[in-house]
Amino acid sequence: MLSSSGPIGVFDSGVGGLSVLRHIRTQLPTENLIYFADSGYAPYGDKPEEFVIERSFKIAGFLLEQDIKALVVACNTATAAAIHLLRDNYPDLPIVGVEPGLKPATTKTITGIVGVMATERTLASNKFHVLHQLLNDQTGVHFIMQPCPGMADLIEHAELDSEAIFSLVHRYLGPLLEQKADTIVLGCTHYPFIRHVIEKVAAEYSNRALNIIDTGYAVARQLKHLLDIYGLNCRKKNPEGTMRAFTSGNPETISRLILRLLQTDMPVFYASL
Repeated sequence: MLSSSGPIGVFDSGVGGLSVLRHIRTQLPTENLIYFADSGYAPYGDKPEEFVIERSFKIAGFLLEQDIKALVVACNTATAAAIHLLRDNYPDLPIVGVEPGLKPATTKTITGIVGVMATERTLASNKFHVLHQLLNDQTGVHFIMQPCPGMADLIEHAELDSEAIFSLVHRYLGPLLEQKADTIVLGCTHYPFIRHVIEKVAAEYSNRALNIIDTGYAVARQLKHLLDIYGLNCRKKNPEGTMRAFTSGNPETISRLILRLLQTDMPVFYASL
């Protein structure tokens, strides 16, 4: 049985899903949140689909043991590989996933060219291919796919302003801008944490404003909508909900990253899954 007083579970392969968690915190400030960073097995983007599915089910099972009332798959790769299976297996649990914001990108572009920066696994997924082809047929917008190997891993190690991260953004973003893309979809939840780098590199190529699509806000809005439908929104008059985290990696490292990325302290516990 799901309880309105239960926490919301959020997971990602590492700390990238914190970019979604902060939107949830803003829109649902009285809800209790549990975050799982699967850093011991990150990144997911270069792993076989079967591996990603297995990890997704292990984490979902763990979070259900914490009596969660809803699940947010805050990882593009895990959403593409496993969310349909999670919904089949847990039909009574509200489950929200993330996927690259291709649809909102079609309403922002002027040139009709949209660049999509994502992991190789996300871009190769059937879910992504179907969405991409449908929108291309409906709108005529040309999507340029740009896999970004190594970028999530640097962000996972808090390299948010390093020479290495600037070098990778130049390598992956440059060709998109040279092909006249005026809108960039961030197809990995890690990437919003280097939005400032993307904007700085883009400014070197053109004075024209670059549209950057981050779907974290939309995910939080959809979660709020589902909680309303299921009657599971928090009924307590909490001044502020609690937040705690678990990880398959190093809790001290995750704690430092949370402080760096969210400017807040959060208790982090190790979980062997």
